[in-house]
Amino acid sequence: MTRKLLVGLACLSMANAHGAGNAVAPVTAVVLFPGGATVTRSAPVTPTMTRIEIAGLPTGFDIQTLRADADAGIRIGQIVVQDAGDTEAVNPAEAALNEKIQALRDQDAALDAESGAADIVRAYLERFGGADTATNEHTHTAIDAKTLAGLIDTIGRGAGDALARMQRIAVQKRENGKKIEALQRDLARVRTGATDRRTLTVNFVAERTGTLRISYQVPQAGWKPAYRATLDGENSRVSLERLATVSQKTGEDWGNVSLRLSTNQPRLSPQAPEPQPWLLSYVPPRPASAEPRAYMAAAAPAAAPMQALKAAGDSYRPPTFETQSTYATEFEVPSRVSLATDGREMTVPLATQLLPVKQRLRVVPRLDKAAIVTAEADRPEGVWPSGNMQLFRDGQYVGATEWNPQSADRFVLSFGRDDLVRVSLDPVKGQSGSAGIFERRSERRITDQFTLTSAHKRPVDVLLLESSPVSSSDEIKVKASFEPKPTTEAWEKRQGVVAWETTLAPKASATFTVDYVIDYPREGWVSGMH
Repeated sequence: MTRKLLVGLACLSMANAHGAGNAVAPVTAVVLFPGGATVTRSAPVTPTMTRIEIAGLPTGFDIQTLRADADAGIRIGQIVVQDAGDTEAVNPAEAALNEKIQALRDQDAALDAESGAADIVRAYLERFGGADTATNEHTHTAIDAKTLAGLIDTIGRGAGDALARMQRIAVQKRENGKKIEALQRDLARVRTGATDRRTLTVNFVAERTGTLRISYQVPQAGWKPAYRATLDGENSRVSLERLATVSQKTGEDWGNVSLRLSTNQPRLSPQAPEPQPWLLSYVPPRPASAEPRAYMAAAAPAAAPMQALKAAGDSYRPPTFETQSTYATEFEVPSRVSLATDGREMTVPLATQLLPVKQRLRVVPRLDKAAIVTAEADRPEGVWPSGNMQLFRDGQYVGATEWNPQSADRFVLSFGRDDLVRVSLDPVKGQSGSAGIFERRSERRITDQFTLTSAHKRPVDVLLLESSPVSSSDEIKVKASFEPKPTTEAWEKRQGVVAWETTLAPKASATFTVDYVIDYPREGWVSGMH
């Protein structure tokens, strides 16, 4: 009977061992959003298993976003989530740094004890060899010279050893202090403050060997777009490279994961807004004494709790951005990525497009006496969120700027100054006078000349822009004349922005003249007059 019981317990133990266990389910794939991420963990299963436990997960993810799926032949059953407190940090890097800091502090405590012992020895030797020992009744016995010399030598060596040991301990504690400060700086970068751990138990029926996948969304992660544009001036084309700046502080390291980036924003409400009736009501005036004077003052302190909450929160803010696109776009990072949970930012390449462009120099003489190299291209398909743009021209870095490609139908990129084109603005005429004695009106005439001089060895296309005065009042009359005639007097449908499109021949100059006559009432004041 006893033998049968032992055999039964052994079989039950083996069945439990095959039916469940702590699974090794590393992070294998991540989809990053602006301000969040979907993390996927994968674990192998076999037909002998009925459930697995994935332990040591951070509690920061939203349980409502938890999803499980598996390969064909594996039916998923109940999923149990259990949280438990712990004294160790969930983040392995944070736990390791805490352990190193604590080891150095324990070493400092041992050094303090050793220093205290050396200090006791030093104090005893000082008392033993001090002047007051000569008056002690136990020291009246005569000491011969040889014994006295040996005693002095022993006291000297003991005191020297004690002082040297105290000095060595002080130096070692100072070095430990420097190490602790460095480790604390590293700890500040990776600290999440999470110590509670979450365990997932997934029950299933497996008819064949396959893979079980668990996914959930976490908030402390994100990405933001970046770009790198390189102009090939010889061939009139731009290499436009999409980049992404990613970081995360979720409490779990992502090692060698498949990474995708999405412009979707699940943190925003998925519901369409519902319009409400626009109701108007009338309130008759009340006497001044009945006005609620303290209303605004009472409402002001409501902002204090928000400020306190912000001050108490984590200083880490995941990379995020806003996009006005109708549909989301996903980018797959070509190579696998490893990203530690310390909030550091990492730039990854996404894709590169080669765009044929129209090169020309943009000149706005009233604002800048320089010609700016620009490249214009048709807008490619897809979503192009705003982001930082690094600019290179013929292999040389020319600067960086915030680029908003959603603001226009065409891409217009600026690649710095062209020092081979000189721009000058010369006033030709500027006078004021009376337009009529009886009408009591004044008149002002402004005539300026723009001159562009090219030192290029080949023709260059130029776009010259001028802001001409526009009257916003019936009392002000503006008469404008241009030589030569502008290509358009409303560039990009902007009222009053005059544009000339021309080509400068090699080693040649071009002159443009603008003449404005402004007629306005003599009395009063005209704003915008230069």
